[in-house]
Amino acid sequence: MTKSQLDYNLRIRLPIIIFVALASLVVTYFISRAERDGVGYAPNQPIAFSHKLHAGVMRIDCKYCHTGVTVSSNATIPPVSTCMNCHSVARKNKPEIIKLTKYYEENTALPWKRIHRVPDYAYFNHSVHVNRGINCSSCHGRIETMDAVAQVSEFTMAACLNCHRNAPSILQDMPKIQKGPDNCSTCHR
Repeated sequence: MTKSQLDYNLRIRLPIIIFVALASLVVTYFISRAERDGVGYAPNQPIAFSHKLHAGVMRIDCKYCHTGVTVSSNATIPPVSTCMNCHSVARKNKPEIIKLTKYYEENTALPWKRIHRVPDYAYFNHSVHVNRGINCSSCHGRIETMDAVAQVSEFTMAACLNCHRNAPSILQDMPKIQKGPDNCSTCHR
């Protein structure tokens, strides 16, 4: 290739490469903005479910309803049948339980609105964290004090890296927790 051909290729390709790189950064920024702005997000749910009552007052373990949390990357939203383990007997005449029972009898999943979400381009595994002894409240806040669940923590790369790099000082009530991996392939697969 001659010098003039190289110059021509460089003049054509370099601006295209720079444009694609900048466009990727801008698009990624705006896509991930929803995760950064998620703190405080507390949508109205189809059924008024109180974590304060169930996880707080009644002390039902998170794992009773969120069964996948110890064996899966997802915590899982409980099926209506889990709720009906108690509510086929308890408080059956309450308006919210009547709505719940209707979903159960129609064999229809409750259309819960998701509150906590990591970006689609990041991998997160609940079971790894829970099985290492990290409390749900470390990321989700004091759910047992919330009538309506709201997002209290940022689910951003910076927040995750901060915890992975500084876990012993951040998670002081969990002395066995060590630093987590902070290489890119841990979350970006």
